[in-house]
Amino acid sequence: MNRIDLEGRVAVVTGGAQGIGRAIAERIAASGARVEIWDLDGTMAAATAAAIGPAARPRAVDVTDLDAVEAAAAACEVETGPCDILVTSAGIAGPNARTWEYPLSEWHRIMRVNVDGTMHCCRALLPGMIARNYGRVVLIASIAGKEGNPNAAAYSASKAAVIALAKSLGKECADRDIAVNAITPAAARTRIFEQMSPQHIDFMLSKIPRGRFVEVAEIAAMVAWLVSAENSFTTGAVFDLSGGRATY
Repeated sequence: MNRIDLEGRVAVVTGGAQGIGRAIAERIAASGARVEIWDLDGTMAAATAAAIGPAARPRAVDVTDLDAVEAAAAACEVETGPCDILVTSAGIAGPNARTWEYPLSEWHRIMRVNVDGTMHCCRALLPGMIARNYGRVVLIASIAGKEGNPNAAAYSASKAAVIALAKSLGKECADRDIAVNAITPAAARTRIFEQMSPQHIDFMLSKIPRGRFVEVAEIAAMVAWLVSAENSFTTGAVFDLSGGRATY
């Protein structure tokens, strides 16, 4: 493992208790940063922080609640330090159904978590980065946001919104030492698969030329560089981890 230098930095990773978020939190902590694990499941966040060690702090946060996010951001600054790095990994997939049959309650739930939740965290933490003229932000999108998966319109649309948000924020902050980028991984075998049908999982695998799902450690490796000071020029960009699926 190449060690990216994040010594002295403070990071917030949403959805950091498990899956992709946990792998990113582990990699960031291994690179020398202090990391706050924000997750809806406070018990799991505490277990993950304990496993990572003293560099990690758990915080139960519902990213769909702006007041809760703003309170967590304020507490982070006092208890851990001013936030230099934000990685928004909190997200849900929702059920699989054709668009015209998709339950509207599920559509709204997915948008609240994936889009509103991402926006809330950026809204709460970017002003501090702007004031200090330093920040690195990575929004976790999906290859589905670029290509649109059948029977997953809500998830695909939500991740397309995350991509556009990264592009907008990247341009808005480009006159400062702040980089805002998105990543669009192919599917990783995490608990999010529990929300999907076996047929949809098989479809996703069939689209990946490498013939396997991405490993969470591979995602964390890319994020570690994107949140480092070395990433001083690229902003508003989208980085694929699609195993050859994306060709543009």
